[in-house]
Amino acid sequence: MNELQQVYKATDVGLVRKGNEDNLLVFDKVYAVADGMGGEAAGEVASQLLVNTVQEKLAGREQIREENLCQAIQDANMVIRHYVGEHPGCEGMGTTATLLHIDEQDGQAYWAHVGDSRLYLLRSGTEALAQITRDHSYVEDLVREGTITPEEAKKHPQRNMLTRAVGVMENLEVDSGRLTIQDGDIFLLATDGLMKHVEDEAITRILREAVDNPAQALLNAALSAGGTDNITVVVVSLA
Repeated sequence: MNELQQVYKATDVGLVRKGNEDNLLVFDKVYAVADGMGGEAAGEVASQLLVNTVQEKLAGREQIREENLCQAIQDANMVIRHYVGEHPGCEGMGTTATLLHIDEQDGQAYWAHVGDSRLYLLRSGTEALAQITRDHSYVEDLVREGTITPEEAKKHPQRNMLTRAVGVMENLEVDSGRLTIQDGDIFLLATDGLMKHVEDEAITRILREAVDNPAQALLNAALSAGGTDNITVVVVSLA
């Protein structure tokens, strides 16, 4: 596996919201997106606390694995809950967290995840975009149970209701995993402001065709389609 080649990032408030409650993180081959909730000020604080804590806990580590990513999210959960304890007006604030670390030395990508932001993989030689993470949301549970279809989920009135978020619950369960990387892999981390407006087929096309900056191209596509939410995108392309 060659060294990491290209990293692209972009974030935007969108066309409707007054403030951007999203945050992103790119450092030492650790990547993260976070979508805050709890009102304009509180959501922004929650996602910022998440990325700050992740960087603080992982910076300088010689080796990062699944358990380290999970622990960083757990630490952020405690930090946010402590903040809420000292600021009662922020009760209920929280954030999603989708983290990725790529280690070329052992040829693995490690990830950890809470909420409905997503991690995708587009592999060279394949046509389909693969969703690596699972949404922790009410409608995703309904889809998995067979109660509604994925198409119905997109228009469900409770589609934004999360079943898991960082900072909201004391005992937080974090999903995690790893996969073997290949030359040509493209990883995409995104908050739901992208997926609300851009279908997987269009995301795939943009990732393959946007030579200059695929993250900005994806963000522009979401804005062109309505931009009703904050949009944050990180794209990591391997040689």
